[in-house]
Amino acid sequence: MEKLNAEKLFIAFKRFNKASYSHSAIKGVKPSEVMLMFCLQKRRDPNTAGLRVSEISEILGVTSPTVTQLLKEMDAKGFIERTMDQEDRRAVRIKLSGKGEEIIQEALSLTEASFSGLIQYLGEEESNQLADLLIKACQYYEQVNSRQTESGDE
Repeated sequence: MEKLNAEKLFIAFKRFNKASYSHSAIKGVKPSEVMLMFCLQKRRDPNTAGLRVSEISEILGVTSPTVTQLLKEMDAKGFIERTMDQEDRRAVRIKLSGKGEEIIQEALSLTEASFSGLIQYLGEEESNQLADLLIKACQYYEQVNSRQTESGDE
């Protein structure tokens, strides 16, 4: 029974990953760019000129070189603005440009429409159950990852 459940979950996750909502509907914008733009929008401090690369890296859980490469591509597309940090001239602050703000608004609209459609399809009760189960699944994997980190298995 356990093997069947594991296989069923594996197939479900695989299918969900293939069919899941994505922000690829925004022409010329990668999902990773949308995630970084959401990060910049949600975590911005009105008292600063944006986030540092190290802060973005920590929030997204990826390395600074990965963030730097992505920012380079986004800068070329006009999605972000870079300014020198006033407290540390070696550091750069990153914030969304006007174009980046427009993309985030479009992504929010698409995401809202996608989830509204899913809620209509599943109904409110099953949508709540799905959300609860996904949160519980994330908690499980967070606990597993935490134990592996503590034991040095990572």
